[in-house]
Amino acid sequence: MHISLCLTSLQQRPTSEWNSLQWLPSLNQKMAPACLRPLLRYRSFAILFLTPLLLLPLPVAVPTREAKCAYIIIIMAVYWCTEVIPLAVTSLMPVVFFPLLGVQSSKSVCLQYLNDTNMLFVGGLIVAISVEQWNLHKRIALRVLLILGVKPALLMLGFMIVTAFLSMWISNTATTAMMVPIVQAVLDQMDNTEYDVTMMEQATGQTNTVIELEEKNASDPTSVHVISNGQVPDDPRSSEEKKMRKRVCKGMTLCVCYAASIGGTATLTGTGPNMVLKGQMNQLYPNNNDIVNFASWFGFAFPNMILMLVLAWLWLQCSFMGLNFKKSWGCGTERTAKEKAAYNVLKAEMKKLGPISYAEFNVLLMFVLLVLLWFSRHPGFVKGWAARLFPEGEKYITDSAPAVFIALLLFILPANKPKFIGWNSSMSDPEQTEEDIKKPFLSAPLLDWNVVQRKMPWSIVLLLGGGFALADASANSGLSAWLGHQMTPLGSIPPWAIATVLSLIIAVFTECTSNVATATLFLPVFSSMAASVKIHPLYVMLPGTLSASFAFMLPVATPPNAIVFSYGHIRVLDMVRSGIVMNIIGVFCVTLAINTWGRPMFELDTFPAWANSTANQ
Repeated sequence: MHISLCLTSLQQRPTSEWNSLQWLPSLNQKMAPACLRPLLRYRSFAILFLTPLLLLPLPVAVPTREAKCAYIIIIMAVYWCTEVIPLAVTSLMPVVFFPLLGVQSSKSVCLQYLNDTNMLFVGGLIVAISVEQWNLHKRIALRVLLILGVKPALLMLGFMIVTAFLSMWISNTATTAMMVPIVQAVLDQMDNTEYDVTMMEQATGQTNTVIELEEKNASDPTSVHVISNGQVPDDPRSSEEKKMRKRVCKGMTLCVCYAASIGGTATLTGTGPNMVLKGQMNQLYPNNNDIVNFASWFGFAFPNMILMLVLAWLWLQCSFMGLNFKKSWGCGTERTAKEKAAYNVLKAEMKKLGPISYAEFNVLLMFVLLVLLWFSRHPGFVKGWAARLFPEGEKYITDSAPAVFIALLLFILPANKPKFIGWNSSMSDPEQTEEDIKKPFLSAPLLDWNVVQRKMPWSIVLLLGGGFALADASANSGLSAWLGHQMTPLGSIPPWAIATVLSLIIAVFTECTSNVATATLFLPVFSSMAASVKIHPLYVMLPGTLSASFAFMLPVATPPNAIVFSYGHIRVLDMVRSGIVMNIIGVFCVTLAINTWGRPMFELDTFPAWANSTANQ
């Protein structure tokens, strides 16, 4: 029931608790045989120092820029996969080692760490932090849940819709941390109500049974052995009901972490891999005519998100609640006691929020304005505001400009309504008037920098920058061209088969590594492969990007999974069983999307001139 307490405890945990796997080595040490425990103890030390030494023959034997660049990339890939040092720290290695090895100058490398894509990410995150700061996301969640209803199927659908929608705009971790306590409170209240109703029914049943037995004993003394001490035999359905409650609880909690991962794919700023793709496209193909922007990404990924969300909901319904539509949907039936209890919990939480405040309204206004600016900047089918209002606006203005503009407004607009006091104000209350005059006209702003500094995931910003530095160095050193030449034999395989196989590989790989690191490592390789076989780069880069977010199988795969797993309702085996099917659903939906509406949207049937000119450089 204590939603706010649970939410506060989750939000106060450091980001590194969810992003890193610091507890994994100790867990492995406990589970490993005694003979292997000393090796696990020195595992991090061995990986950290032996990896560069074992790979040292590569740049020594082949003293070219390509080999030196590959040497650093392989070391970083090993460190990212094993997390022997924090991901953000590994991301800083190009700043030191590319200049030392003569791959690129320090100036060229450092410019990649706060480029246009990173500024777009930072601006979007600041707006998301303001939404969290004023609890606007919780108000939206509760309002949608109250509208959809509390029938089992509709309740799960409501949780998934709300989580997916919020994950489009704020971080998946923050969305899950807010939603899981709400789910937990609703489930607890439903269980408590069901227990009270069952106890009342049992008490009523026992009373009636004793009366019937006393009447029967007067005529038939031999029936006394049927019951002793007035106790009714245990209902055989109780164990089944407990199992059903457990299954419902598992399904309701799993749907939140799955919906968070799915929802993040719908917008360009929704999750890290999407930003990696945007940055890599600008880095590797500078003349790509802004083919990947907020509007084009949304047009492609949002229908894919809807399809995945519906299939995931149907799969979780079949797995944990069965296909009893009458019981799940309850069309035309009255609400049960459990459903009324769940509705009352949501209504009580909504009442605690009170009416919408001036600050919440301002944040909502800024959020809607930002989305409109993103969509209308360069829609594609008509001229956007950038081209109409500013000379050469399409050339100079990108999605980062409106994001940072709205972020600036959040530090200026007041959190409280300004009070206008005239020069000749009434002197009926001189003390009150004097106090009002002393107060500043504008109150504290909607957002404080200390809040942003505390909640901003700076590690992801550095991780994105490190990935862009790797991509830039790969292209300029000639490593990308060399990789593309090695992949020429893949031209005999149909493009759709290549995209499907690569999606499956990424979906498996991202289960044990960071999704941002996965996209960072694979997207430049996919780009080189596309150039070598003369297919559109986005034909393989889009499925790879989306598949990097399909971390459904393991608790350590992504922070939302870890948060849900920490509540103790789900075993690893439950997540693996559901996650395997979820991965298949994800790959199927991405393959369908890229081969249907994705083709005309990005003109995937042709090899674009901007990709050809880049490949020939």
